[in-house]
Amino acid sequence: MFRTIVVGTDGSETASKAVGQAAELAANVGSTLLIVSAFAPVGPTRLREESSQAPEDVRWMVNPREDVDATLSGAAEVAQEKGVEVALFARQGDPADAILDVAEEQGADLIVVGNKGMTGAKRFLLGSVPNKVSHHAPCSVLIVRTT
Repeated sequence: MFRTIVVGTDGSETASKAVGQAAELAANVGSTLLIVSAFAPVGPTRLREESSQAPEDVRWMVNPREDVDATLSGAAEVAQEKGVEVALFARQGDPADAILDVAEEQGADLIVVGNKGMTGAKRFLLGSVPNKVSHHAPCSVLIVRTT
């Protein structure tokens, strides 16, 4: 039914719950899990500072997307512990756009998002990742309760 499932994460507790539920679903139905994280690049000043403070043999690890790589690795471990095949996608920009782009590019069958941001009046004024994804997804969307 669902061969490819997309889930987004920013490393937060609620996003981790969504990743866990997506991984559980993927394990139960034999799907591949595509884990997406959006990022704003680390500024050049911070990069210079971190690079100068890092030991010479690990300076190559200091890069504009180092934070997102750690977030994706943590989420991948959760899925791999359940025996799920995983692919990771780091995208610069808006989180909802990143999820939607990967889902479309990879021909995903399902997107899993948490419900955080879907309550209160703010969702009408500011929008939210689950709201935007649910309205623009190229496939089915499962909104899981994470709050």
